[in-house]
Amino acid sequence: MVKIAPSLLAADYLRIGEEIRRMADAGADYLHFDVMDGSFVPGITFGQDVAARAAEGPLPVDAHLMVVNPEKHIDAFARAGVKIITVHAEATAHLHRALHQIRAVGCLAGVALNPATSPDCLRYVMGDFDLALVMTVNPGYGGQKLISACIDKVAEIRGMLDRAGKDAIIEVDGGVNTETAVPLMRAGATMLVAGSALYGAPDARAVIDTLRRECA
Repeated sequence: MVKIAPSLLAADYLRIGEEIRRMADAGADYLHFDVMDGSFVPGITFGQDVAARAAEGPLPVDAHLMVVNPEKHIDAFARAGVKIITVHAEATAHLHRALHQIRAVGCLAGVALNPATSPDCLRYVMGDFDLALVMTVNPGYGGQKLISACIDKVAEIRGMLDRAGKDAIIEVDGGVNTETAVPLMRAGATMLVAGSALYGAPDARAVIDTLRRECA
């Protein structure tokens, strides 16, 4: 069954605790926690202190580090109690080392790719990551429309994993809604990050139920 990870980026920041509980009550599987440094992407969002409070909540935290030199922050987010740490292939000169650093601190290791980044960069780290995050919009802003060419990238990564005899979560982030979820799932996605489609909905459970039903 496809996993659903609401993006905290779309939540009401003055009611974060309540917003996290609302998504848990709606049946979400993970909390997608976007970390932005104002350099790799324009915005600045949450740090490890907020992550630690979020990790005390009912959902396991999937920390997406949209930061340069992510190696400097891996240990801090692991101490905060997150379950998954994802770094961008474009943000580190030492992807292999960063992935092993994440696993060494007891977290699942994820690698994220921007829309224009070729999945070829995953070829020599097959087996070193637990999650591949395909950005289906340019990172840094919520509410964007999915870039349709990225659906083919999901399928390409699925094929790479299958040919290598490896397994990993394929996560997609950006423009996910009840219309785009099915083609993404058919291409090989197994975890869907949704922001405004969930936090902006009057009934988040109905949206999650629809996503699961459509993807079944």
